[in-house]
Amino acid sequence: MSKLYLVPTPIGNLEDMTFRAVKVLKEVDVILAEDTRTSGKLLKHFEISTPMQSFHMHNEHKMLNRIIERLKSGETMALISDAGTPAISDPGFLLTRACIENQIEVECLPGATAFVPALVNSGLPNDKFVFEGFLPVKKGRQTRLKTLAEEKRTMIFYESPHKLLKTLHHFADYFGTERRISVSRELTKLYEETLRGNIEEIIEHFENKPPKGEFVLIVAGKN
Repeated sequence: MSKLYLVPTPIGNLEDMTFRAVKVLKEVDVILAEDTRTSGKLLKHFEISTPMQSFHMHNEHKMLNRIIERLKSGETMALISDAGTPAISDPGFLLTRACIENQIEVECLPGATAFVPALVNSGLPNDKFVFEGFLPVKKGRQTRLKTLAEEKRTMIFYESPHKLLKTLHHFADYFGTERRISVSRELTKLYEETLRGNIEEIIEHFENKPPKGEFVLIVAGKN
């Protein structure tokens, strides 16, 4: 029976893989993987021999119709990203939407997502929050930050190490240096670390200690 499973994978620690995720990946006809080399290591670790096919942001438009036709013909597929839950700052939305439009069943398994532990661990209000993911690199960045300067809910961002300081300086410009922030890096991995303070203090820390790893930034909303 045609079905697409969205299957979260660990963001670092392989022990965060769920029993159900392993079971689904073993049972489907094919696994759509963001990077087959990265996912290959994961599948090997859990002794999953299901065939893989590449599906990432650079080929998803081209692949979409072909995948939908295969699903319509009765295949079952699982979509995984390199880490975390598909479609959260990763490919997955277009395929999910296309499946829904074609009356193909979609099921998303619960599992790892980097921003949830970072938010809960931040000490900042998490009853209401807004997930921004990666800010625009150039076009639209200032407009977005200007809008977010008035946001009262806790804000969540993803950032890479080589853009971290630039983004923190932009936060200081638009939100003020005293705004509270929590910065988590390498979540679930060996060098996991969370730093909390105001934006100025966090900038000073990373100016003295060059950033390494992938970052989740949790910023307090405007009072």
